[in-house]
Amino acid sequence: MAEIVPEIMNRRARRAYGPRGLDQPLLERVLEAAVLAPSCNNKQPWRFLVCQDETSLGIVRGALPEGNYWAREAPVLLVVTTRDDLDCRLNDNREYALFDTGLAVMNLMLQATREGLYAHPMAGFDPLAVRQGFGIEDETRIITVVALGFPGDGTSLNEKHRAAEHAPRERKPLAEVVQWNRWQALA
Repeated sequence: MAEIVPEIMNRRARRAYGPRGLDQPLLERVLEAAVLAPSCNNKQPWRFLVCQDETSLGIVRGALPEGNYWAREAPVLLVVTTRDDLDCRLNDNREYALFDTGLAVMNLMLQATREGLYAHPMAGFDPLAVRQGFGIEDETRIITVVALGFPGDGTSLNEKHRAAEHAPRERKPLAEVVQWNRWQALA
């Protein structure tokens, strides 16, 4: 049996970011990996706002709740968005742009892992503060914020997060998430 791709095996939701910035070619390579993701009808509905100067970082850092304090250390924060008019028009009203954008973020995360970076998407942020801070129009959906940067020493992490940095990764077994050939109602 073939091995799992190393970047998948090594990717983790890390929180210990160091202060070292990303040079432009490295940042563009990570973003290019995102752009290469597949999408419905090749619509490529994802949009990325790269925040790396103090003004833009300040806006996003100010939108993070206390539980995501660690992300304030990341030298780059990416605001990931889409819009309905960028989506495939499916006859059952599925919002496929959200799936497609998730694929782009996963590509970004795998490339970041390959490059020795941490990339950690977050649901925990105030989208209204981000929208207002950047003047993002109402039609644009703010999906996630991704902290991106080189590993740090973890001294700024609380005890819980320091322990999580080195704990084994936990995943549900296949038997719990995969059904074969017939559907059984979820419990």
